Amino acid sequence: MEGQSAKEPQSVFDFTIKDAKGNDVDLSIYKGRVLLIVNVASKCGMTNSNYIELNQLYQKYKELGLEILAFPCNQFGEEEPGSNDQILDFVCTRFQSEFPIFDKIEVNGEGAAPLYKFLKKGQWGILGDDVQWNFAKFLVDKNGQAVDRYYPTTSPLTIERDIKKLFGVL
Repeated sequence: MEGQSAKEPQSVFDFTIKDAKGNDVDLSIYKGRVLLIVNVASKCGMTNSNYIELNQLYQKYKELGLEILAFPCNQFGEEEPGSNDQILDFVCTRFQSEFPIFDKIEVNGEGAAPLYKFLKKGQWGILGDDVQWNFAKFLVDKNGQAVDRYYPTTSPLTIERDIKKLFGVL
């Protein structure tokens, strides 16, 4: 409409992003699901434990409606240097991950992806709103609102209780 400016996103479901194969993904396809959004890296000291535990959470709760959205990021120690194809090959071959892997993004600074700007606006880090390192995690409820943020050193399995709360299975 004439004179109407783009509206501010109200939830993560208002975003369309590229997956690792370059396809547009409208995040509204995840409405009604609990999301765990994670910035990932292939060459980080926390890579093995995080991918193993993320896979365990996904296998255990995907039938209830958990979706893990992995966003490769090379901003921290250049620990995600590969192309999207190399990242997909690594994640799918080494870890047999079944959750979606998206296009490599930035999570901090001027070039930060709009989704991450939105997530950080409501969720709080010890360094202001910046993501501190690889494997920071945002837990998003079924309405597309970030309800918790976890530091990179937080084991994904320790988030299980919070995930169960969002599904009402405690």
